[in-house]
Amino acid sequence: MALNATIYKVNLNIADLDRQYFADHALTLAQHPSETDLRLMVRILAYGFEAEEHLSFGRGISTADEPDMWQKSLTGDIEHWIDVGLPSLERLKKACGRSRRVTVYAYGDRQAPIWFEQIKNELPRFDTLTVYSFSNQSVQSLLPSLSRVTQLQMTIQDQEALVSSEKVSVTVIRDILFASDR
Repeated sequence: MALNATIYKVNLNIADLDRQYFADHALTLAQHPSETDLRLMVRILAYGFEAEEHLSFGRGISTADEPDMWQKSLTGDIEHWIDVGLPSLERLKKACGRSRRVTVYAYGDRQAPIWFEQIKNELPRFDTLTVYSFSNQSVQSLLPSLSRVTQLQMTIQDQEALVSSEKVSVTVIRDILFASDR
């Protein structure tokens, strides 16, 4: 018997001082049975840092041909492809070929540096790619605030976010690993 996804409702209040973007987002996230709470929290943080009016979640980790999040134009073209994790070079090539902008949020204090070291020499050929990372410690500090119904506030400035809930208040730094010269 297949396991069902766990549904989370997250009310995310964003004050992005860098982009002058201020909005409340009522998010519904499906956590795949194989997805960890850490990865789910990274998806929420990535959404907060990249939030736009038409940004939406893809079908999740069970669907190989879609990103974790994307923003599409009114004509259906992919404007922004956002992946969470450690995608292969082949997936990055596919994403850059299909989208005007590609962003990766890597995480995993052990795996992410190894992954990045293996692919970093190939990244300059992708002229629409940006790769960020979060430390596991800061993301794990947010996990006590994660419940089926969650209220989070994110105040973003200079690649940092102060993320607060009723239970915790954590500063999350978004480290830039690679940015194309667009």
